[in-house]
Amino acid sequence: MENENKVNNLEVANEEVSKTEKVNKTERTNRPERHNNRNNNKRRPNNRPSKTYDEIVLDTKAVVKVTKGGRQRRFQAVVLVGDKKGLVGLGIGKANEISEAVKKARQDAQKNIVKVSIVDNRTIAHEMKMEEGATRVVLKPASAGTGLVAGSAVRSVLEIAGYRDIISKSLGARSKINMARATINALLSIKTIEQVCEERGKTREEILG
Repeated sequence: MENENKVNNLEVANEEVSKTEKVNKTERTNRPERHNNRNNNKRRPNNRPSKTYDEIVLDTKAVVKVTKGGRQRRFQAVVLVGDKKGLVGLGIGKANEISEAVKKARQDAQKNIVKVSIVDNRTIAHEMKMEEGATRVVLKPASAGTGLVAGSAVRSVLEIAGYRDIISKSLGARSKINMARATINALLSIKTIEQVCEERGKTREEILG
């Protein structure tokens, strides 16, 4: 009798275990599927084409900083960037090596890119004078085929901005960085006839007479 009771108890226990396993299986099948968020949150590759600009190294020179521990010799670079379609930027960089200074100046120039107006894809709308420190720059529009009549720093700015026919004159100090700044500020101050019409609320014929 005792053996029969033991066998019956084992059968009952096995049936209960099988029932619990079935319940667990049904619960697992009824659970919503969990997506792997790590795979979904992966950054998608950026397929956008990066904007590339033309570059001109305007000036490089050694600079010395006197400190308590002595003199520190470093290099300074001035770089112009542009797309020859109206975008131009000027940047300055300093580092212990010339290549690093040029790299920093390029990054600074790309942050300072501005849009300038070009008339007929070659010249400016009117004459403009601009001062930067002790440097004065005069820009005048020119007829087609004249070319760029300008000095080194002013010519570099005009070329990389996309101008083809301009007459310029530099007066005062000959600092390249001040000449470049004065040229960019002069280009930004020039207003086309369309901009003037929009500001005054008049038509082109009314302004030109």
